[in-house]
Amino acid sequence: MNIAVNSIAASPASQTASESAATDLIRIEGVSKIFPASRNSAAVAALDGIDLTAPRGSITAIIGRSGAGKSTLIRLVNGLEKPTNGRVIVDGTDVAQLSEAKLRTIRRSIGMIFQHFNLLSSRTVFDNVALPLEIAGVSRRDIEAKVTPLLDLVGLADKRSRYPAELSGGQKQRVGIARALSTEPKLLLSDEATSALDPETTQSVLDLLARINRELGLTILLITHEMEVVKGIADNVAVIDGGRIVEAGSTFDVFSAPVHATTKVLLSGVPGMQLPDYVASRLSPTASPESATVLRIIFTGPHATDPILSQLSAELGIAVNILGGAVDEIAGKPFGTLFVSFPGDQSRVESVREFLRRQGLSTEVLGHVS
Repeated sequence: MNIAVNSIAASPASQTASESAATDLIRIEGVSKIFPASRNSAAVAALDGIDLTAPRGSITAIIGRSGAGKSTLIRLVNGLEKPTNGRVIVDGTDVAQLSEAKLRTIRRSIGMIFQHFNLLSSRTVFDNVALPLEIAGVSRRDIEAKVTPLLDLVGLADKRSRYPAELSGGQKQRVGIARALSTEPKLLLSDEATSALDPETTQSVLDLLARINRELGLTILLITHEMEVVKGIADNVAVIDGGRIVEAGSTFDVFSAPVHATTKVLLSGVPGMQLPDYVASRLSPTASPESATVLRIIFTGPHATDPILSQLSAELGIAVNILGGAVDEIAGKPFGTLFVSFPGDQSRVESVREFLRRQGLSTEVLGHVS
């Protein structure tokens, strides 16, 4: 996947339209969405020139601040909104050009899970999952044959006769997932589906989504503001700000080397990604004879757990002070960030950075501290 502003996986010139359709389940091309002015508000440009693809069988995350355009984008994919300009293509069909009758048909191939579950309180777990099938006119025998395995899949076989009020938040979301899968969709849309859950429950739901993606080959488009969710499950990520995609690519590439200011702010809450406050408050852009240089070292792939600092001290004879950092996993790949400081002039800084470059590591000078 190539990283490009306003695009995930920009197609190479040699790729034909049919090859693109076979590779990507979702293609959003030049999409803008303007909500017209009303008596109480001016016109709002919610989306502006969006280009985005989601490969078949992938988990693609859309992240951004509140009001950035995330929810509008997902509503375009299932046809709840129509773009002002551009095309929204799902499995080769331009959703924006469909009649309401044809939209109802294509929505059966698009499952949706929500932040607040949207379960009917008067229906049991089984009947909530069965609802889309009842609406589609499926027989009761066939409904039983479809719903029972889904309840097994989401771990709720023993809760089939319970009502939503008797369930935990995580169990309610599992009902929502089973319901979304009942029509055997090709695409699953998740709109902040874990933001109302505690961290432990969130992880169990993410594990379930990853299993569904892996075992069913289901394409998932994930809208979220939770960076830990993206880091743990998404193959690809696009950052949306002010209605435009400002950075996009593989999750590992974007998280390990963010470029846009918005991306850096969004990632600031991820443990180990930012300089500790007690150091950041003392940081100066200019060096003095008494100051130490603060360096960010990025460990990726096979180097994420190497004893680099001990090797550096042994080879260069430099005492390095560790300020903070973490070793973690992004999209299944090891990744580490380490913040260090050491005394010395510009020549010593370059010696340290050159040594780290030879080890295959990236570095960034953040400033200087007394």
